[in-house]
Amino acid sequence: MDRLSPLFARSVPSARVFYSGNLCQISTFEAEVNTGHVHLLRRGRMGVTDRHGRLTRVEEPSLLFFPRSSAHRLTPDDGAGVDLVCASVDLGDEVRSALVAAMPEMLVMPLSGTPTLAPALNLLFEEAFDTQCGRQAALDLLMEYLLILLLRHLLDSASVSSGILAALADPRLSRAVTALHDKPAYPWTLESLAETAGMSRARFASHFKAVSGLTALDYLTAWRMTVAKSLLKRGKPLKAIAPLVGYASAVALTRAFTHRTGMPPQAWVAAQTVTD
Repeated sequence: MDRLSPLFARSVPSARVFYSGNLCQISTFEAEVNTGHVHLLRRGRMGVTDRHGRLTRVEEPSLLFFPRSSAHRLTPDDGAGVDLVCASVDLGDEVRSALVAAMPEMLVMPLSGTPTLAPALNLLFEEAFDTQCGRQAALDLLMEYLLILLLRHLLDSASVSSGILAALADPRLSRAVTALHDKPAYPWTLESLAETAGMSRARFASHFKAVSGLTALDYLTAWRMTVAKSLLKRGKPLKAIAPLVGYASAVALTRAFTHRTGMPPQAWVAAQTVTD
């Protein structure tokens, strides 16, 4: 069962490597709308200060992942600096809404503990610290591939203990979550989702809430609104979007959208235009 493809079918992670080399001074990264960061520490030791002022020590080659917008600061330990590759990343509307909300603000993963990432990391470091033709394009593509491998790793290792990522890591819940991701237009009920998961209705409802922090039907509505937002941003009319996300009419979708987001669809689209 492919737990990620229904998410990537609508939006694929993107990345832009903006720094590679020896960092020997304090560097501050501001929060950017819909943008996270990946820092790959190849050599050296440093401190990472998050937006709350909390300091984390990183003393071995590691991957630092800020899945959503979050200001932070990197401080190399000494004058020798650290060898580092830095990228801004956007997981896309669907992935960001479905998976990122419940992730920690910062994940620090020693590279020694992520052997499945090693081949991609080796290629990425080779490109980052060389001067071959097409280097920037190669780095960006490798970083995007690394993001997919990272999400796979988080699922397979059950590294996140709550939220929809945790539900996708659960052998039974993942069948239901993947199905509703794949078919948001289907008239899902608690009973049909429980049947897909191979669980009783009561057991499914309580287990889904305990793992994800949401009821199954609340998450279904949230996912439908996420898909609707993505389609609205692409210019699709409400009457065309409604049946794609399980609503009988544009009026029904508008009612649900307004209740969920606090504004009607067209006002939401106008607000995104201002933000962009």
